[in-house]
Amino acid sequence: MSRTLVVLSSRLGAVLPAASIPALRAAERVLADATVPDSLVAEVGARRSEGWTDGEPTGSEVLLTTNRAHPLRGRATSVVETPEPAGAALLDAVAVMDRLRSPGGCPWDAEQTHLSLLKYLVEECYELYQAVEDADRAALREELGDVLLQVLFHARVAAEGGVKPYPPDAGADSARFGIDEVAADLVRKLVDRHPHVFPPDGQAEVAPADRVRTASDQEVRWDQLKRAEKRRESSMDGVAMSQPAAALIAKLVSRARKAGLPEELVYSVNGSLYDLFERVAEAGWGGADPEQELRSSARWFDRAVRAAESAAKAEGLDPHALTEADWHRFWPDRSL
Repeated sequence: MSRTLVVLSSRLGAVLPAASIPALRAAERVLADATVPDSLVAEVGARRSEGWTDGEPTGSEVLLTTNRAHPLRGRATSVVETPEPAGAALLDAVAVMDRLRSPGGCPWDAEQTHLSLLKYLVEECYELYQAVEDADRAALREELGDVLLQVLFHARVAAEGGVKPYPPDAGADSARFGIDEVAADLVRKLVDRHPHVFPPDGQAEVAPADRVRTASDQEVRWDQLKRAEKRRESSMDGVAMSQPAAALIAKLVSRARKAGLPEELVYSVNGSLYDLFERVAEAGWGGADPEQELRSSARWFDRAVRAAESAAKAEGLDPHALTEADWHRFWPDRSL
């Protein structure tokens, strides 16, 4: 006589683990607590019960639940749990966003639009950037979640029709999409742009022409695939012009270099800040990241100012009233 506790996934709905089938077939009684969907209760012929039948079982019993910490878990002869794939917790995030945007949810969340959310998207991306720079794993984990929130938010707004239809004469429904469409498009893009990893349907192996052996080879192949996919007419197509200036210059120069532009033409730019453009372009042409280098210098400057003010304060001076001589005296060297 046995009692089997079958723990279902609250995320996956009415899905039975394969390992529970033998126990269900052999069971004299199948029970299900209040957490189990009605459809599954009817499908397996279970009756509602919050626990085992009273006394010692006269035959085998199966109790279905979605409660992984069920109080009767310790009294079960065996426990079978529904395995969840990596990423299953993302379903919880989608459900929370649904609750926030639905009637009875959060008024602030319900009022947001693609435009109103833009400032948060930029802010969260920079906070993630800083967490990576600082090698702060705890902050990295949190900021990745905040960026994910922005993806979920925009996808939910889009599912509600928040994106204007393009072209203008298209129906409103043609502009609707949700998180599933976003994920499906991403999967398609990743598969299409990695033919050296994912062979086409019907082929068991990657074709020799699609094989790449180095990261440099993949960068070249990636650009070729993107040009064909996007049907780009110019090497400049697809560059986000709203990104910070140093990053924008580096991206434009990188595209031009790949397109075969002679280096001397990079420095033919007009403008009062020509020298600044030339310095950034020179760094980008050489493969450096001028945005990161500028940020590194800016953060050093921030540390230097703070260090000088702290040193002055330690000697009893007002850090908000330092003279030029004071600044020179307390200014740290580049080893800071």
